[in-house]
Amino acid sequence: MDGRSAMATWETALIDRRGLDDLVLALRDDGRRVVGPTVRESAVVLGDLESGADLPDGWGVVTAPGEYRLARRDDGAVFSHSAGPMSWKSFVHPPRQVLWSERGGTFSVPEPEEPRFAFLGVRGCDLAAIRTLGSVLGADPGGYTARILADLVVVAVNCIEPGGVCFCASMGTGPGVGGRYDLALTERIDDRGHRFVVDAGTETGARLLARIPHTAATRADADEACAAVDDARGRMGRAMPDVDLRALLRAARDEPVWDDVADRCLTCGNCTMVCPTCFCTSAEDVSELGGEGTERQQRWASCFELDYSHLHGGNARTSGAARYRQWMTHKLGTWFDQFGSSGCVGCGRCIDWCPVGIDITAEAARLTGALPAIDPEDRGPEP
Repeated sequence: MDGRSAMATWETALIDRRGLDDLVLALRDDGRRVVGPTVRESAVVLGDLESGADLPDGWGVVTAPGEYRLARRDDGAVFSHSAGPMSWKSFVHPPRQVLWSERGGTFSVPEPEEPRFAFLGVRGCDLAAIRTLGSVLGADPGGYTARILADLVVVAVNCIEPGGVCFCASMGTGPGVGGRYDLALTERIDDRGHRFVVDAGTETGARLLARIPHTAATRADADEACAAVDDARGRMGRAMPDVDLRALLRAARDEPVWDDVADRCLTCGNCTMVCPTCFCTSAEDVSELGGEGTERQQRWASCFELDYSHLHGGNARTSGAARYRQWMTHKLGTWFDQFGSSGCVGCGRCIDWCPVGIDITAEAARLTGALPAIDPEDRGPEP
């Protein structure tokens, strides 16, 4: 999808930086919990926005395999930072949920939550991830994920400054946003000032736009925004090999690459925790210290956990090589067979937050024979 196709047909307008503050207030006035990027604990994370002042004005990030750090910009850009450690999965598919509780011999099931979310600042890769989670977890209309998505307002952001580990262009998920969104913003800062080209993608978005001060965008404004998105496509920090990944991974089951990766991989599960589409869970019973009550909780799980593949008689995947191969093969290959799409959206989080800097795009390229084996002196930071 090119930058122009990211623009829908409802209405295209301009708002200034104060208009973004007004947008946050309008969403809160509707009784919505507004979640967006904010700076906390030396990272751009997703959190509740009380006002537009909570947004990360003037902050960028530097990313590389096993590296992430904040960097001050010389402008007031709000969305010129690539993906941080958190994804919207935390709100669509929470890390921990109580399934039932027992106290004094009485069992109870918690009342389902009904938060009305507005997500502000959703990039193309993450918007694709939300759709993916919806297809995987949203089949039950009464389930948590389906309820959240049914009443979700999405203010998306076309990415014009990809990071060092981003590869959404090669996965077909960005840098322009695609699919359903209510509003999409393209940030522009130049001698004309700080402004956002706003595309209304739904009637809900058009009504929301009508409630905040704005002016009509010209054809030149829209063209400029599209050109900025198209330019970002050519500045990706990474790219996935342009091959049939399903066929590649089917044929690569016994390649020595897996053992080489296992020599570096800590099987810590960081990649699955930060991945915006990994959805596996387990259940555990948690008792109060005094023994008065017990809860059964559903929590995120990882295929890198040794016990995750436990079957009668033992664990099916005991080696790190087998577990990394399972994760990568599912993410890039068999996910198509299950859900009709790739499980990877090219956000680069798994590369960023791997303690030893393992790069999924580099490992895929090695499987094609396009890259030599990694030199031991160039394997990323030590754990």
